[in-house]
Amino acid sequence: MASTRKRLEDLTADLRLPVDAPAGTSTGDAAVPTAPTLPPAAGAPALETRFPPARAPSVTPRTGPGQMLAFRGQMREVEGELTTLRDRLSRFEGAMPVRKLDPSAIRASRWANRHDMSFSTPAFAGLKNDIEKAGGNVQPILVRPIVAEPGQYELVFGHRRHRACLELGIPVLASIWEGDLNDLELFAAMDRENRERADLSPYEQGQMYHRALEEGLFPAQRRLADYLGVSHTWVRKALMVAQLPEAIVECFRSPLEITHRHADKIHTALEADRRGVLKRAEKLRGQGVSASAVVDRLLDSAPGGRKDDRVTLKTGDIHLGKAVRAKDGAISLELLPAALVSAPRAQILRALQEALQQLAPAAE
Repeated sequence: MASTRKRLEDLTADLRLPVDAPAGTSTGDAAVPTAPTLPPAAGAPALETRFPPARAPSVTPRTGPGQMLAFRGQMREVEGELTTLRDRLSRFEGAMPVRKLDPSAIRASRWANRHDMSFSTPAFAGLKNDIEKAGGNVQPILVRPIVAEPGQYELVFGHRRHRACLELGIPVLASIWEGDLNDLELFAAMDRENRERADLSPYEQGQMYHRALEEGLFPAQRRLADYLGVSHTWVRKALMVAQLPEAIVECFRSPLEITHRHADKIHTALEADRRGVLKRAEKLRGQGVSASAVVDRLLDSAPGGRKDDRVTLKTGDIHLGKAVRAKDGAISLELLPAALVSAPRAQILRALQEALQQLAPAAE
């Protein structure tokens, strides 16, 4: 240890710390006289000597093999970063970009299946209120870019969410389909989304299928059903609603009220007495009665139609009263006080249930 210390002292014996040149001293070739320096005043603090910050020695290898080893180390680090980035990117494989768009830059598809009256229902008002409170739609709509018009998009599905944002004047959150999406794929995506949400009325569903067949998107009902993966019966029922005569559709307060069962009954009546049914439809338009009352009055005189409008209430030999269905579909019950006292309550309730089942078409 002592020999090592002595060797260090011998090596550093001639080293001197650099002294800063006083102000006014020139570093040029000609010496410039400076003012004489005065010793520090008594009591003045001693000057602190500060060394410049130490510089880390360069780690760059000076030999060829060393440089190659350093390069290989850098390559390993880059490869590790690339592997990490690939793993992160693989999580988004197949995902579509989602961004907020101006709803005015999105137009409805030619296969749009929403009736205008669906945007004036309490359900739509509730959806619009939820979107306003959340500051936008949480579930994105789906659009496809219009190639011929940069910055413009065609709506695939999400018509109500798009309409709500448009009326509120706020951006709409949208998934943008990248790549090719032909009309058949767009139609199938729209139909699948609406059937999964179960919020499309039979009339709107039927109109969508009817338009696809009319414009040649599918050559036949069977091909349409096979492509969409639905039953042929489902397509037939939906088309039955869409193919009702306009005069009959106008009898309802809204076409959204028409059910598959309504359409089935009306088509049966039309086959039996088309002229009579359409004549009654002319008188019904604009009266604003319920959907069940419309069907009941359209079938009132049709052959095979239901004519029952009065049911006698009985339980065994006890006469309880009667149930009457008015022309507007309202059902009234008249019960005799004496019967209510003499007949068991369970039998009275059973008689009422049977009467209402007989008048069921007016209470659908």
